[in-house]
Amino acid sequence: MVGWRRRGCVKIAGLLSVVAAGFAGLCPTQAQDPLPSWNEGPAKQSIVEFVNKTTTAGSPDFILPADRIATFDQDGTLWVEHPVYPQLVYCLARVPEVVKAKPELAEVEPFKTALTGDIEAIAKLPIKDLEKLLMATLSGMSVEEFASETAKWLAAARDGRWKRPYTDLTYQPMQEVLQYLRSNGFKTYIVTGGGQDFVRAYSDRVYGIPPEQVVGTAGSTTFGYDREGKPFLTKEPRLLLDDNFAGKPEGIYLMIGRRPAAAFGNSTGDQQMLEYTKAGKGLRLAMLVLHDDPEREYAYGPALGLPDSRIGTFTQTLYDEAKKDGWTVISMKDDWKRIFAFENK
Repeated sequence: MVGWRRRGCVKIAGLLSVVAAGFAGLCPTQAQDPLPSWNEGPAKQSIVEFVNKTTTAGSPDFILPADRIATFDQDGTLWVEHPVYPQLVYCLARVPEVVKAKPELAEVEPFKTALTGDIEAIAKLPIKDLEKLLMATLSGMSVEEFASETAKWLAAARDGRWKRPYTDLTYQPMQEVLQYLRSNGFKTYIVTGGGQDFVRAYSDRVYGIPPEQVVGTAGSTTFGYDREGKPFLTKEPRLLLDDNFAGKPEGIYLMIGRRPAAAFGNSTGDQQMLEYTKAGKGLRLAMLVLHDDPEREYAYGPALGLPDSRIGTFTQTLYDEAKKDGWTVISMKDDWKRIFAFENK
C-alpha cells in the first residue's frame, strides 16, 4: 500500500511538472528576448540597459511615465529609403495627372525630367526642383482625398528591388524596439522630414503609431465649404513646417511639447534631434542606423569610407560626433540578425 502511494505520488508529481512546463512555454516571462532580431552586442545592450534603468522604480535613472518619450526618424531608420524616398516615388506617379491639368508644365523643369521616369536623372535634380514636384503633387485636394489617394497607391505600388509593397520594407529590428519601448510605458513618435500627411496615412497600421503621434514636414491647409455647406480642408502649396535638421527639435517642441528621452535616426538630417535629446537631464538614449550591408539592404555613408549619398547622408563628421558624445551607432551588418519580417529567421 505504501509503495502504491509512493508510485502514485511520483506519477502525479511528474504530471504536474509537465503541465507546469507547458504553461511556462505558453506564458511570456521576463527571460524572453524582447529584441530577437538583434545580435548580442553593445547596440542591443544599450537599448535593454536604458529601458531597465529608466523604468525600474528606485533606480537613479528612473523616468516618470509621462516623460517617457521616444522619437524615430522614418526614412532610413524605420524603412528603406534607397534608391529614392518612397514618398518621392508616389509624387512622381502623380506628375502625369498634374501635367494633364496644366499641359504647359510638360516642357518645364522639373516636370519635363519627371515625365521621363528616369530615376537616376530625377535623383540628380536640384533640391529646389524636387521641392517644386512635392508642392505640385501634394496639394490642391482635400485632406480626405489625399489620404484616399495615398492608401490606393500604397496598396498597388511595389518596390523595384524586392517587388513588395513599400510598407513591407520596414526594419524588423526597429519594429521590435518600438514594441519593446511601448510595452515599458514609452510613447513612440515618428519625427520625419517626409510629409506628415503621407506618413499619417499608414503609421498606425504599419508601426502602431497613431497619426497624432507623427510629426513631419507639413503644408498649410485652408478651411472652406463645399456646395452643400459641408466644411472641409484643402491642402495648399505653402510650407508650414520643414521637419528636417533643426526643424526636427523645433517640430518636437511645437507638436509634442516634451524633450525625448530616446531618439533614433540615420542621417545628418537627424543630428539636431539627437543633440536635443542628449542635452536633457538624466539618462538619454541616442542611436543612429548605419547602412553598411549591401547584400541584404544597401551601403552608403560616406562615413567609414562607405559610398556617398544624397539620400540618407551619414557623414564622417556625424559619426565622429556620435562616438564623442556617447551616441550608439547601429551597424545593419553586424547588429541585425535579419532586416525584414519576410526574411527567413
